[in-house]
Amino acid sequence: MLVERAKRPQDWTGEERLQALIETAGLSEEQVGSWCRGHGLHTHHLAQWRRELTAGRPGDQGSQETVRALRAENRELKKALRRKEQALAETAALLVLKKKAASIWGEREDD
Repeated sequence: MLVERAKRPQDWTGEERLQALIETAGLSEEQVGSWCRGHGLHTHHLAQWRRELTAGRPGDQGSQETVRALRAENRELKKALRRKEQALAETAALLVLKKKAASIWGEREDD
């Protein structure tokens, strides 16, 4: 007979975590401890999952990868924005200098 090993807490999907929270919601502290032992968890895993659920933070691996990708994209966009802001500031400074030069020396005639 093959005994199935309990999954690690980080391997549980979001749906499985939600189901675990639903199943343990009405149980006493002792019953929750017993339920956790039967499923290879600790009570702090349930507390963490509850906090993640109520805070709206992602908890499964797919969501973490999505968050990581979005943060990388955000970094790249901020970098591009800084570069464009610097170019805009430089162009504005050149325009101001051109106007000052034109007011001091007069307009140049094109050939």
